[in-house]
Amino acid sequence: MADVPADLEAVLKDAHLPALMTALVQMTGDLGWLKPEWTPVYNPLSRGDPGLPEEEQAKIRKQAAAAIAEYLAGKPLQMPNPPLDVLRKQMDFVGGAPIPEQYVDFLVDELVLKGRSTKEPHFDTPRLKEAARKLNVLVIGAGMSGLLTGIRLSQAGVPFEIVDKNPDVGGTWFENSYPGCRVDNSNHMYSYSFEPSHEWPQHFSPQPVLLEYFRGIAAKYDLKTHIRFETLVESLTWDEAKGVWRAQLKGKDGKTETVEARAVVTAVGQLNQPRMPDIEGLASFAGPAFHSAEWRHDVELAGKRVGVIGTGASAYQFVPEIAPQVAHLTVFQRNPPWGLPVPHYHEDVPEGMKWTLEHVPFYDKWYRFWLFWMTTEGFLPMVKTDPTWNGPPTAVGPDNAMLREMAVASYQAQLADRPDLLDKVTPQYPIGGKRAVLDNGVWLGALKRPNVELVTDKVAKITPKGVVTADGQEREFDVLIYGTGFQASNFLSFLKVKGRGGRDLHDTWGGDARAYLGMTLPGFPNFFMIYGPNTNIVVNGSIIFFSECAVRYIVGAVKLLAETGAQAMEPKQAVFDDFNRRVDEANAGWAWGSPNVSSWYKNSFGRVSQNWPFGLIDYWRATLAPNPDDFVLEREREPVA
Repeated sequence: MADVPADLEAVLKDAHLPALMTALVQMTGDLGWLKPEWTPVYNPLSRGDPGLPEEEQAKIRKQAAAAIAEYLAGKPLQMPNPPLDVLRKQMDFVGGAPIPEQYVDFLVDELVLKGRSTKEPHFDTPRLKEAARKLNVLVIGAGMSGLLTGIRLSQAGVPFEIVDKNPDVGGTWFENSYPGCRVDNSNHMYSYSFEPSHEWPQHFSPQPVLLEYFRGIAAKYDLKTHIRFETLVESLTWDEAKGVWRAQLKGKDGKTETVEARAVVTAVGQLNQPRMPDIEGLASFAGPAFHSAEWRHDVELAGKRVGVIGTGASAYQFVPEIAPQVAHLTVFQRNPPWGLPVPHYHEDVPEGMKWTLEHVPFYDKWYRFWLFWMTTEGFLPMVKTDPTWNGPPTAVGPDNAMLREMAVASYQAQLADRPDLLDKVTPQYPIGGKRAVLDNGVWLGALKRPNVELVTDKVAKITPKGVVTADGQEREFDVLIYGTGFQASNFLSFLKVKGRGGRDLHDTWGGDARAYLGMTLPGFPNFFMIYGPNTNIVVNGSIIFFSECAVRYIVGAVKLLAETGAQAMEPKQAVFDDFNRRVDEANAGWAWGSPNVSSWYKNSFGRVSQNWPFGLIDYWRATLAPNPDDFVLEREREPVA
């Protein structure tokens, strides 16, 4: 047991009070911590203030400190496994409102309150384990999803190999090293559910910290012994006679090798191929020019004239970092992003919070639960289209309009001294229509600097000296930086895939990528994608959640192959078609599906090819295990008893 801090009440000031009270129910067995008058009242962008008077909060902290001191002195937990009716009360309390019944089993699983999660592989019988050892899986990518796949396959006893083009693990957190790069989802949720960290230095950690987290995960699970680094997968070809994928690999020495695998998992993400804009003269600039995802750390920016083209999520982060260094910075903006006010975006996690996460049982789970609910399902109504809405097209419903008012009020407060900027930085599309960013004042603060200019005229062409806008004005620069995003809709564009009968994956898609549950498609047996078509999330949570669900499903598919003795599996065409029909219909009902909004969420056909249009609970349920009736199973061996 840890020592009791002398100033425990002061330490608890840093804790999220509703999560603390909810955890104390299990510590003390006393439901009195959930008094109706103590039920928190949150606003849509709340950082967790329970809405209680400070004197009442102090009273609660004093009682909590006494209970925690007793526990640390040796008093056992009084209710470590609450009955379902108590769990319901705890959920409703910390969430600030009744949690719908259909979420209960989902949230109990996410909290791992039963001691075992559905996301852990269950290859229990000796014959199943033996069959699993005869399978092998090739995983492409050693980022967040690839490492996760390796962990779960290892736990299941399935042989696997991971191939990555980079010299280290981390994926996007290895590749993106631009100044200010950080996660925009709270780290107490942007982390594996089974590997929480109580030592995150900030609520939204910077890139080096995230890279170290994933390096630590790879070391803990001994994954590097399974990884080929600096190796490209150039092509995949399905061998129908043998029932295997033949993968052509190319090492850093240029030599090629062909390996075979019963199944392939692509874990390469959606945002990994930088997108350069279609601008006349793009290659003519005489000075250094680079994309933010390929940051040139050898280029000195201090004292230089720098032009930044694009104002997406990456630019939102690096512009405030470089603005104080450069002589002059010009930001070329096509469409402004929505910045949702999150004042603690750059703040350190207080030491008291770290202590509470580490030493108070169940607090970390309930804090994660609050984050999960408030920033996922609880937030979705704010971006839902109301078909009866007859207000301005800058919103899609009354809740969306309210959220817009809150964001605009934050802009107005920050730009009281620069009203000339307000119209330029205020989007004219609904919040949720494009990717929103987190605003703690540094972006607008950077734009207000005397050495920074925001240009909203269209970029007409690039010249050896600089940038010419549509009004004919040429601005000269020493360095150009492109913050123009990624080729998100060009799924697996780097990879040649030939499926059953020689069918080409990209010809099959025809530029309109689709997959059943974002993972599988007819004609491509034992081929699975993580973060595939229509598995992106817009405002509701962490992509790690989606990856954990997808990997559970994929490992379940491998288990199905082992159990049935099937050589191959692929979704039925009717199942595939019905799923994608429902996805398209549902996407039309959200802000990002508005016909008058263009974004990288949509492909060249105007179809939303990125986003999941249902609740997280729907993906959780759909991926609990593959339904054999959804698939064509090609038999080869006797099934496992």
